[in-house]
Amino acid sequence: MLRGRSSKGHWFGTVIDAPDPQALGLFYHAVLGWEIHKNEPNEFTLAVPGNSETYLAFQSQTSAEWVRPTWPAEDGKQHMMMHLDIEVGDLEAAVAHAVELGATVADFQPQKEVRVLLDPAGHPFCLYADG
Repeated sequence: MLRGRSSKGHWFGTVIDAPDPQALGLFYHAVLGWEIHKNEPNEFTLAVPGNSETYLAFQSQTSAEWVRPTWPAEDGKQHMMMHLDIEVGDLEAAVAHAVELGATVADFQPQKEVRVLLDPAGHPFCLYADG
């Protein structure tokens, strides 16, 4: 374990930069169903229900001009820095619901059993069927 790390040992969080943290946080709140843990002007945080040590946060990025990630990667354009994988029970129903919530289906789909979508800020995320 990393020296100086919290003695809890099970803390885990991911922070995603966004032009509008509240809008993107509310999108993922609807997608994941996680609890809203913090809602401040420059930061919005979701926590796994009943577990505030595991969280997904959205914060204002500091650049005056937001550059959406490109999927798939293209030379000379902003590449994705990370993506989320979300397991679902019914892939096609989950894709349809995510689109209703504001996601778009990416043109490039590298795997049959996985659907790549783009969130409202342009970050790719994947839905895949359980089992």
